[in-house]
Amino acid sequence: MHSIDPLHSQAAMTGGLALHRRRLLALALAPLLASAVAGCKKAPAAYKGMDITGAEYARDFRLKDAQGQVRTLADFRGKAVMLFFGFTQCPDVCPTALTRAAEIRRLLGQDGQRLQVVFITIDPERDNPTVLSAYTQVFDPGFIGLYGDLEQTAATAREFKVFYKKVPTGSSYTMDHSAFSYVFDPLGKPRLVLRHEQSAKDCADDLRQLLQQSA
Repeated sequence: MHSIDPLHSQAAMTGGLALHRRRLLALALAPLLASAVAGCKKAPAAYKGMDITGAEYARDFRLKDAQGQVRTLADFRGKAVMLFFGFTQCPDVCPTALTRAAEIRRLLGQDGQRLQVVFITIDPERDNPTVLSAYTQVFDPGFIGLYGDLEQTAATAREFKVFYKKVPTGSSYTMDHSAFSYVFDPLGKPRLVLRHEQSAKDCADDLRQLLQQSA
């Protein structure tokens, strides 16, 4: 018959209790640690506009500004870009979109300086550099108007999946066209499509999230 060492038995019991406590502590801390790790990661944004992250279209443009300088998305690196296609004689859709864009910049406050609005004309026959510059300046001095020749305009519209069509009106014509805006992140990647009916506040909320995600 083996004798039981009381000290050995007590030490074993103490060690077992300590191990049990450590396990309980680990179980209790696990949710907190998981929460802390999750807190270090940026939560995915819930946009009101259409998320097109990773799109293989709307990748870039190569058009001239009012000063004749060739512009691409790379020129605006470090800023979010909101891009809209339209024409200066548009009676309602284009003025509404650019008025909303100016309001979005205002709602963003200081972050409004990190948003570049670009207006690409689909009517280069009438929207010469002088007309284009004067038109965009009405809405916001920081807005930039871009143009190309007929072939460049058509190629850019195809890249951005933008519809436009010349419609005769008596001795002149108007233009039918798509009415959405593209948004690019500060790295120049296409991220969002904003619908024409979205409010300035909803758009500003999307832009604010995008800028925070890119900070």
